[in-house]
Amino acid sequence: MISWYAVHTKPQAEARACENLLRQGYSAYLPHARVEVSHARRKEIVLRPLFPRYLFAGLDRSSMPWRPILSTFGVSALVLAAGEPALVPATVLAALKEREEAGAFDHTGRAGTLGLGDLVRVTSGVFEDMIGRLVELRERDRVVVLLEFLGRPVRAELQGEAIAAP
Repeated sequence: MISWYAVHTKPQAEARACENLLRQGYSAYLPHARVEVSHARRKEIVLRPLFPRYLFAGLDRSSMPWRPILSTFGVSALVLAAGEPALVPATVLAALKEREEAGAFDHTGRAGTLGLGDLVRVTSGVFEDMIGRLVELRERDRVVVLLEFLGRPVRAELQGEAIAAP
């Protein structure tokens, strides 16, 4: 029976620790969130650890020792309670995996799946049901959409969640 434990990693070493735990025969789970990052005047969607510096390790305590986890490259410590690894309920891990697969940790908004120049439909507000072209992604999940309004193009700044694919 596999029991799950929280592992504290070294800074930005979550993926390395996860890979090394798997290589040693332990089960490992590193939940991710999709985030939008800006760099050098461009934005891109990347996967980042949902819990920075933490991941989950699974092992069968009856046949696998937990102490070798402490010397794994990338691992800083195990989360302990009274000198023993603190158990993370399997239901918590199952719920995390389910929510991750459902896209609950997509912190990019709906605009994150659309690209510049794509046709979009406004889903709420005064421009609801209008079709336009996505022309700009701004900070804080804001977008600029070029709409045809009263016979001329109009730039409308909207929340990213207020647009969708047509």
